[in-house]
Amino acid sequence: MSCRPEDVRALALLLPETVEGAHQGHPDFRVGGRIYATLWPDEDRVVVRLTPDAQAALCAAEPEAAEPVPGHWGVRGWTRLELWALDEETLRAALLAAWRNAAPPGLVARYAGLAVDP
Repeated sequence: MSCRPEDVRALALLLPETVEGAHQGHPDFRVGGRIYATLWPDEDRVVVRLTPDAQAALCAAEPEAAEPVPGHWGVRGWTRLELWALDEETLRAALLAAWRNAAPPGLVARYAGLAVDP
């Protein structure tokens, strides 16, 4: 049931035009220059950029795995995911939702039917 940091990296890099960078010393994943996920490998955690509605739904569905980031960032939809408590399907869905939230609208439209399959 648990995911690993390497699962995050592999799944994120499957998404169109994703590039890996670094943010405050942690690997991150960007599309169109915008960060949609930041990996905390030493803590087996990923933070994803969701909409507030998507965040609320995920936190309700996965209370052991998902919680808003404290403060203003969390109010804006940034969500902390504990990898030990996530299954791969939920991780895939969260990364795809975060990618769609950050990607330029034209890119999202081109990949409207996109699913993240290994």
